[in-house]
Amino acid sequence: MAEGNKRQVGSRYEQIAADYLAGQGFLVTEHNFYSRFGEIDLIARDGRYLVFVEVKYRKNSACGTPLEAVTEGKQRRICRTALYYCSKKGYEDSVPCRFDVVAIEGEHGVRHIKNAFDFIY
Repeated sequence: MAEGNKRQVGSRYEQIAADYLAGQGFLVTEHNFYSRFGEIDLIARDGRYLVFVEVKYRKNSACGTPLEAVTEGKQRRICRTALYYCSKKGYEDSVPCRFDVVAIEGEHGVRHIKNAFDFIY
């Protein structure tokens, strides 16, 4: 699959995840936040929480589940990027943060895992 096609597929599933979260009462504030540390697919507010969301899609489980794709290394990059985001946007330590995963697997639909992993540096 060409890189452009992968990006288009990724964008489509990230939008599905954003729509799902909005339907659950989240306020999605950012799509694809990039820094030198990595990328965060979605950033949202859920009540008092600032939520950093990783979106993973798999056509089927032949190559593993979407959740298995959020490795410790990926978690570390997300956490470092989240720390940079909070610093850049002026969020204080008093703003509680959470790391969620939205997993989309083939025809099984959307699965949202709140607090999928803890902050690691």
